[in-house]
Amino acid sequence: MTGSVLIVSGPSGAGKSSLIKEILNHIPNAVFSVSVTTRKQRKGETCGVNYLFTDKKSFQKDIDGGLFLEWANVHGNFYGTSIEQITQSLKNGKLVVLDIDVQGYMIAKEKLEKFITSVFVTTKDKASLKNRLISRQADTKETIDTRVENAKKEMAFINEYEYLIINDDFNAARDAILSIAASAAHKRALTDKDEFILRWLKN
Repeated sequence: MTGSVLIVSGPSGAGKSSLIKEILNHIPNAVFSVSVTTRKQRKGETCGVNYLFTDKKSFQKDIDGGLFLEWANVHGNFYGTSIEQITQSLKNGKLVVLDIDVQGYMIAKEKLEKFITSVFVTTKDKASLKNRLISRQADTKETIDTRVENAKKEMAFINEYEYLIINDDFNAARDAILSIAASAAHKRALTDKDEFILRWLKN
């Protein structure tokens, strides 16, 4: 496998989706790993583009079948990353971009650490995050409060990531994540480097 993985994590409302769009528009060979989720489809989302929407029964069946690289229960809904999708993209030399939470990152790290570059995206403070969640008008007050509480827990895992982006100025955050993505695209597992050295020495 000659590809690499860029994991983007952070609180809901921090601007991860907008930054990932910039990566896909500017980094050649970058592909987005579409997560499977049991949450309801939001207005403006497209199944197969934003997420693969399913029900809890089907999701549980895939868990039992070992079809996920990682999966997690977030805000009462399940999210998972297809092993087959990731493996195929890595074999094709792609930069696979994943938008997954802290739980999922810790699991993926155990399985694909040599391929992974990680970045945590957040706002400058808790108040800014809550204001963004309110302004997008996608959740109830109770859901927003839950997301803010979960964000406070996620912040404790920042040191587990290689990079941190404070998404206060979008242009600056975009430039930062594009630099990280460009670097990640050239990351290779040590086994691939060893194979390259052997081929190089033979010719």
